[in-house]
Amino acid sequence: MTNEELQAYLTGEFPKAEVTLGKQYVEMIVKSEDLVETSIKLKGMPQLSMDYLFCLTGVDYPEKMQIVYHLESTKHRHVLVMKCDTADRVDPKVDSVREIWRTAKYHEREVYDLMGVHFNNHDDLRRLFLEDGWGFPLRKDYKDEVRIVER
Repeated sequence: MTNEELQAYLTGEFPKAEVTLGKQYVEMIVKSEDLVETSIKLKGMPQLSMDYLFCLTGVDYPEKMQIVYHLESTKHRHVLVMKCDTADRVDPKVDSVREIWRTAKYHEREVYDLMGVHFNNHDDLRRLFLEDGWGFPLRKDYKDEVRIVER
């Protein structure tokens, strides 16, 4: 599918999502309560077959955190950027997709470690790089008086 065809298909299949044509990829914003169901459909639908999660990251906005998933179909070779906003910036939470894409296990741990996003139902959510008590250094409001680090 071309990006335009993919956009049209996703718009028809996921009416609750906001689907746009980005500069490079099709982008889809889903509500946090629809994240897991949407992810299962994206991977399982033969026309989409989004079977590879190659990047998962977090973005810190003043009013929310946003989780960004880069998905690819190794069968059809199309790419999708799916985004999901958290309801709260101070204590951000979103459901885990590690049961859908195995690579999410470590991507989610990294986002938890560096940004403090809690992934519900993750079976091993612990720090990946930093020690407990370090804080979340990729948050825009991060300050660490002991190590004299400030963003």
